[in-house]
Amino acid sequence: MPNQEEYSEQLYTEDALLLKVKQAIKDSGMPEVSIAPGYGRLLTMLVAVSRSTRILEIGALGGYSGICLCRGLSKAGRLTSLELKAEYAELAGRHLEEAGFGEAVEYKLGPALDSLKLLEAEGRTFDFFFIDADKENYPNYLEYAIKLAAPGALIAGDNIFLRGRTLNAEKNGPAVQAMRRFNEMIASDERLTSTLLPAYDGLALAVVK
Repeated sequence: MPNQEEYSEQLYTEDALLLKVKQAIKDSGMPEVSIAPGYGRLLTMLVAVSRSTRILEIGALGGYSGICLCRGLSKAGRLTSLELKAEYAELAGRHLEEAGFGEAVEYKLGPALDSLKLLEAEGRTFDFFFIDADKENYPNYLEYAIKLAAPGALIAGDNIFLRGRTLNAEKNGPAVQAMRRFNEMIASDERLTSTLLPAYDGLALAVVK
């Protein structure tokens, strides 16, 4: 008997481009940690219904989430993607180009915290944030998202359960502790209205008041 996620994915079929992105990530030896298909569809929907035009993505990997985000954008929308590794950004850029979003995306290379400091100094603001990068900095990324948020901005954070480690009291490594702190911040920060979605590896969602 299929579980809830398996049942859901039986009703929807990943399109050829997204499957190609996943295969390219695998062939390149990159971590196979793209957002789950169901949450990818959710990102597209959230961008569309919120009419977001300025998206900040922290962690590009191979471009799977970038495509999902851009699919919800209007023609005037733009995605700014922060990526540590140039080879990851290059692969993501090729996939976004193939998807027809090459003109809508800009990549900023290097440690995300450095890029976030520059964006803050430039006075940039965004109305949608997707966090899916190094887990130990999730609390820092959340603080920056709130700083750079336009009123009513949406924040989404992937992998909040770390494949069960967040829930396991015997696991207390740096990434686990940081993720627990991130989840606690999302749940309790008075600047946010939020919820945690428990499917797949978990997704945190918040609206900046």
